[in-house]
Formats: sequence, structure tokens, C-alpha cells
Amino acid sequence: MDHTGNELSELLFQRVADFVSVDLIASLTDDFELPKNRPDDQTLLRRIACAFDKSSEEWGGSSTSGTLLAAPRSTPPGRALQENKPVLISVIRPEAAAGYARSVGQSELTSVVVGRSVLVLPLSIRGMAIGVVKLIRLGSRERFDQMDVDYLYDLVTRAALSLDIARLYRAEYKVAAVLQRSMIPASPPQIPGVEIAHRYVPGGPSTGVGGDWLDAIQLPGSRVALVIGDVMGHGLHSAQAMARLRSAVHALASLDTPPAQLLRHLDNLAQKLGDDHLATCLYAVYDPINRTCELASAGHIPPVLVHPDGTNELLNLPTGAPIGVGGVPFLAQTIDVSDGSMLVLCTDGLIEDRNREIGTGLAALCGSLINPEQGPEQACDEVLRRLHSDYRMDDVALLVARFDGVAPSEVATWDLTVDHREVRRARALVREQLAGWHLEALSDTTELLVSELVTNAVRVARDRVQLQLIRVDKLLVEVSDDNHNLPSLEPAEQLSETGRGLTVVAKLAERWGTARKTVGKVVWFECALKAPGCIPGIAGRNSEVIPGSNGLPGVERLRGP
Repeated sequence: MDHTGNELSELLFQRVADFVSVDLIASLTDDFELPKNRPDDQTLLRRIACAFDKSSEEWGGSSTSGTLLAAPRSTPPGRALQENKPVLISVIRPEAAAGYARSVGQSELTSVVVGRSVLVLPLSIRGMAIGVVKLIRLGSRERFDQMDVDYLYDLVTRAALSLDIARLYRAEYKVAAVLQRSMIPASPPQIPGVEIAHRYVPGGPSTGVGGDWLDAIQLPGSRVALVIGDVMGHGLHSAQAMARLRSAVHALASLDTPPAQLLRHLDNLAQKLGDDHLATCLYAVYDPINRTCELASAGHIPPVLVHPDGTNELLNLPTGAPIGVGGVPFLAQTIDVSDGSMLVLCTDGLIEDRNREIGTGLAALCGSLINPEQGPEQACDEVLRRLHSDYRMDDVALLVARFDGVAPSEVATWDLTVDHREVRRARALVREQLAGWHLEALSDTTELLVSELVTNAVRVARDRVQLQLIRVDKLLVEVSDDNHNLPSLEPAEQLSETGRGLTVVAKLAERWGTARKTVGKVVWFECALKAPGCIPGIAGRNSEVIPGSNGLPGVERLRGP
């Protein structure tokens, strides 16, 4: 709207008047919505554009763009605004000038407007004035007449339509920006074995909001899914398409869908949603226990893997076609990643602009931009500082993940047979492992919950049950089986002897959940490493601290029985 107002004022200045201002109702410039009520004496105007001889100081401070102005009905701008009609004053008399200056609270305007010829034209949209254009001629020029009113009013009416289009565009941009911001995580999740940082930089208003998004989703087994995508186009439609695709990725990730299959499901969904759902996407799953990363791409920019020795590698993945094209296979590639490696994912807004081709940008990204000794936060800042520029108009999404892995000594896995006698064995295995980790204080609760989950698993499994304990910043316990039906938390009958297993888990575990796997499902729960009953701050007197390993925190354990 400011741009349109400036064009109008510059067009009219000198050709038509010696002073031109464009003032809009203040609420219109603040929230880009038409006022609900017609203008009155309480309505304030905000100046969005002004043109006059800058070498002259007689026009006063009210000439500054952004200034708030009163518009009472007793003034020419107030009359034009409230009556939605042009107001012509061939020449302003001294007494009228003084009254005008008093009504707007600027006595210095008396000398400015006295003896001038003034024409105020309303900016009208659908029968209601949303602002005014004020024109002033000095005494050396002919006074405004009715002919001026006729042709200038027609011009200003057309300008009002342009202003309304700009208002609607800004309103849509605001909605799209809010929608996209709501889709970008405020902070990355804290997941053991991986450290994540991300940045999102919106594009300029002239290009509209884009459809870039990024995510980090925790999966069973301390794994993490890293996602980055870019919906083609800009504006509200792109933001809406991005929101739908992002939600679909979350739903598919919750089913533990492999990367290539996830992109295939996403492609099928995008075709059903419409032709405007075209997007590139990269989906990667990092396993901190096996130290592997499985990646699949749908036409997205390849990621960069920074090795612990500082060398950078542009991963040559099967490219695939963008989401929404249809009929194209998606292939996954699994790579081994060493502890201390970093994976860098970005959208094309970071490496491509009008002065640089995408190949040049990729080469710069693969340069010595990232020091593996830096954390992901510092790496993000360094990449943006070196590659991003203020004149870049497209959105930028950047995600950096450092893979630290989980030490083998912190993982215990057992395969169980489909036999109810395995429940007792599972309790014994848990008791022994927790004693080895000096977590005896967690043993009673953990054994109880494991026995409930293993009992449920052997009841429904066909061939396989697996029990896994992971000690990271908490104790994570997972029980997997080959039956894909997820258990549900339901109230048990008062006298029933079964059906309370998940209720017990929900009551005693810090967190718990279920998820489908490629084959079967997993039910998991978490317990804090701080044992129940431990009293902070008394180590060395009634308790002792068991040091952790692999950089993990120690556990405070009470002495005595």
C-alpha cells in the first residue's frame, strides 16, 4: 500500500499540486482489514505517502509518512472522509485556517494553509471511504475548480482500487506468514544421540510467503527422522499445501514408514489433493545405535555430510521427482555415519539467487563452511552468514544435525520366544541389566511394567518378541512384536483380572506410547534416571553418586537398606 500511495503522490506532485498527501484509516494500515464502522470524528488517519518541495520547511511535521492525523468533520479531510465526497476550497481564508489548525491540534498549520487552494478527494472502496488524498496549490498557481474535481476524482477512484488490491495481498501474506510460522518448530526436540539446530528465514513480501518447512521427529529406538521440504510457488496456497504435506509426514512417520515408502505415500496424497501440491522433499532416518542414516529424496537438493575430520561430502542420492508428479519411483540409500558427523539439509533459497546458479551455491555449501568441532547452532549461524544475503527474496530453511550415537554399553537387546514363561525371564534380564547400570532403585517399577508389556506381546505375537533397554538421559524401554494391531488404553471391569496392563504403564511411567513398525509394532515407556525417593543435595552423607558413562549424567543412589 505504501508503494501504491507513493506512486500516486509522485504522479500528482508538480503536475497537479504543490503538496500531495495520501492518508488511510489507521486501522487499515495496522491489520489490513476494512473498518467495520463508517468513519467518524474519532477516526484517525495514517499518512502513507507525501510529496512536496523538500527544500521548503513550511509544510511542518505532519508531512512525515507514518504520522497519525485527526480528521474531525469540521476539517476538509474529515468532511471528505465521513461524507465520501470531494471537498473543494478555492482559497482558505485566515479564519478558516485557524479553525482547521485548532481542530487537528497543530496551530502551526495556520500559516501553512492560509491563502492556499485545497482539494480533498476520498479514496472510496465499495461505497465507503478508506482514506483521503489531499492536494494543495500555492498562490502562484490557478485555484482548483470543478473540472479538476471531475478528472482527479476519477483518477483517485482507480487508485483506491489499487490500494485495496494491495491491502488484500498484504492481508493474505499476513495469514500465510502466520500459517507458515506455526508450522516451523520453535525449537528442535532433545533426542539422545543427536544434536539438532535449524533456522528459517522468510522471503520478502514482494515474492510472498513460500512453502519451505523442516522437522525433526523422534522415532522408536531413539531414532530420529529429519525432514526438509519446499512447496513450489508462493502465497497462501503454498503455505496451505505445506501444512497438509507436513501433517502427512508426521502421520506417516508415526507409523515408522521407511523413507522411500513415505515419499511414495506422500506423492499419492499430493495428487489427490490437487495439482498445486508440487513439492521437493528429503526424508532421512538416523539410527544412533547402529550408526546408520537412511535417506530418500523427492527432487530435493542433496544434503551435505560433514565428516569428523572436516571433509565435506555432497551425498549422491537417487534424485526422484518432486512430490505430486506421480508415476515416479522413490529409492532410498543407507549410509554409515561416524560419531561426530554432521548432516546439513537446506532449501534452494539458501544456495540459489539471481546472481548465483544452484551449482555454484552447492559448491559453496560443500566448501569449508562448517567446522565439525562447532555445534549445530554455530554451524547454522556460519552457513547463513556466508551464504545468505539480505536481497535474497525466497524463503530459506536450514537444518543441521550432529550424530553422536549411543554407546553399545548403554543398549541391551534380547529376543524372546512367544511363550508366557518368557515374562519371568524378561523380569530377570531387566533386574540384572539395571544392576549393571547401578539403577537398582528403578528395578521394581521397570520389572513390573516390562512384565505387563511382555505379557501383552506374547499373547498376540506370531513368531517374534523383542525387549530393548536404552540408557541415555533417561531409561527407555521398548517391547516389540510382529502383530501390527496397536493396543489401546481402555477401562477394565471392576472385577476383571486382565486389561489393566496399559493403565499401570500410563500411571507409573514418565512417558509411554505405541507406534507401528515396518513389521509389527512397538510399545515403549520412559523412566527418569533419578530414582524415586532420592533426595537431591545429600550425596556423600546418606547417598552416593554412581558416575555415568559416555558423557551421561550420574545417578544418585541412597545408601543403606
